[in-house]
Amino acid sequence: MRMAALITDHNERLERDSHKDDGLDDTTRLDTFLREVSRRAFVVARLATHDEDEAMDIVQDAMFKLVQKYAGSPHGEWGALFHTILHSRINDWHRRQKVRNRWRVFFSKNDDEDNSAPEDQVAQTQFLEPERQLLQDEMSVLVQEAVGQLPLRQQQALLLRGWEGYDIAETAKIMKCSAGSVKTHYSRAIHSLREKLGDH
Repeated sequence: MRMAALITDHNERLERDSHKDDGLDDTTRLDTFLREVSRRAFVVARLATHDEDEAMDIVQDAMFKLVQKYAGSPHGEWGALFHTILHSRINDWHRRQKVRNRWRVFFSKNDDEDNSAPEDQVAQTQFLEPERQLLQDEMSVLVQEAVGQLPLRQQQALLLRGWEGYDIAETAKIMKCSAGSVKTHYSRAIHSLREKLGDH
């Protein structure tokens, strides 16, 4: 009986230790995943916001949310979960910017001392200087400029499909829209890039 109890106790300890090791492995895997995805996520957020600080905040927030909510999810699901969070944060940022810009225009109209035009009060996002150092080996400056000028949903469809390699169904899930919408956004993005870049 004593031998059986020792064997049972030993097996239970081995099982507990193996779960601890699995936990460490999960933590290591998650750290590795976040390191690998952060650079590319920053480029996506930078293209969407045209602001390095805002992009960094969005990426860090998305990483934090992934760790907080989905660290225990299967490793194979982290990519899609992270990009769902990232693009949701980008959409939220754009919604907040629209509201802020409306208020800026509203107050500028009521400011007698301010003779500047309302459009001067709205942040310009179309022709900012592109990121010249980041990922030169993956995206040329011309392509970055062209992608940065696409409408947000076209940007998202293009980057998720063409850069991150998600299929139409996965992209639709991340973007929270139909597969048909993904196809439309992606097709329009490709057409627009071809027009802008020509033979480049």
